[in-house]
Amino acid sequence: MKSTLLALVGAATLAVAQNHAHNHAAHHHPARHLSPLEGRDLAVVTETAPGPVETIYELNGVGLPYKDVEEGLKNGKYVLVGAGEVSSAAPSTVAAPVTSLVAAVFKEKVPSTTAPAPTPTPEPTTSATPEPAPTSSAAPIVPVPSSGGSSSGGDIDADFPSGTIPCSEFPSAYGPKPAAYLGFGKWTGIQRVPSFKMGISKAISEIHTAISGESCTAKSFCSYQCPAGYQKSQWPSTQGNTGQSIGGLYCNADGMLELSNPDQKKLCIKGTGGVKVRNEISSNACICRTDYPGTEAETVALETLPGQEYELTCPDALTYYTWEGGHTSAQYYINPSGNGPDKACLWSSPGSNLGNYSPLNAGVGKGTDGVIYLSLFPNWPSNKDGVLDYNVKIEGGSISCKYEGGKFYSQGSEVATGCTVSLYLLILIKLY
Repeated sequence: MKSTLLALVGAATLAVAQNHAHNHAAHHHPARHLSPLEGRDLAVVTETAPGPVETIYELNGVGLPYKDVEEGLKNGKYVLVGAGEVSSAAPSTVAAPVTSLVAAVFKEKVPSTTAPAPTPTPEPTTSATPEPAPTSSAAPIVPVPSSGGSSSGGDIDADFPSGTIPCSEFPSAYGPKPAAYLGFGKWTGIQRVPSFKMGISKAISEIHTAISGESCTAKSFCSYQCPAGYQKSQWPSTQGNTGQSIGGLYCNADGMLELSNPDQKKLCIKGTGGVKVRNEISSNACICRTDYPGTEAETVALETLPGQEYELTCPDALTYYTWEGGHTSAQYYINPSGNGPDKACLWSSPGSNLGNYSPLNAGVGKGTDGVIYLSLFPNWPSNKDGVLDYNVKIEGGSISCKYEGGKFYSQGSEVATGCTVSLYLLILIKLY
């Protein structure tokens, strides 16, 4: 069972009780759906299991009807500022009115039918975050082109010839970046849908998630990643009958790749721009996006290198994927330094401090009001004790927001549950 966790501030603080893993965003109504991933690693076959979906709202520990939540959002009583429970904040800490909800997230919880996962060993409290390297010795900041054509080895602006390329051929010639580290034949995830019929099926009731070592074969949706600044354009209008998200190109019964979203001929489309990431530490660091719509694992990799700057893809609520009529945003997992995508951008295990158990999350999205919202928040309850070995700071937003020494600071004050900033132009996420 899934539901979103929203944090709002105003006259009171409102949080949505949540059940499960992964991450998405909602607009006005929380996104709720099942996932083919139920607290597993990539070596386990899991099928979808239909069941009830419930979202529970609590205000100071007391249940609150959704109609009260909805009314509070409409009249400005509540304002979304991030994910997780937050303490009440004065209206002055919110720099701009929020007219759309972004950065709502799914969190991980072990299913009630299994034993609780072991709690990761906390980092020693005496450990200090490494001091940043002196400016004089730091590597120069070298912007990395976000066009992505050279990164993928193909023409990102070329129209994809639907139905003419075999499923055994990864379409890097049209922009997508191979993800060989996952073992899916360069795809970021594969969902097998044996009963699906393109243009006929109204809902998909049978979904089987492939495991590492399998490939894109007939009657499957095969998902992919795009270069920095871009995101995939393909997903079917038909989704899972119990709320599962499905994404990627469709491998038809003849073993040929088809566009699942024929209105978009290009496989990779630009995000809104306006969000950059700069690596000022002495090692690589991976920021992994959830493959959504799709398997919902954090398999879409952005590996940042010392002294380089990248565009962090930001979806537009008005034009990107919607779930059951609700707008969505992107969520990223920020991993400890020194780990490549083969360790950081895959389904991991408790205590690893990596992947879905990384210490820090970021939510990014452009709302229907035209404002970009960016949140930093802890990966709760998956990894309550994890700490990054570097700091993360948002520069250029409506308020100051940073993660430093394993703690969050908003406007200079320590906060337990992270912070959200808004902007109309450029914002920078600095790793230092």
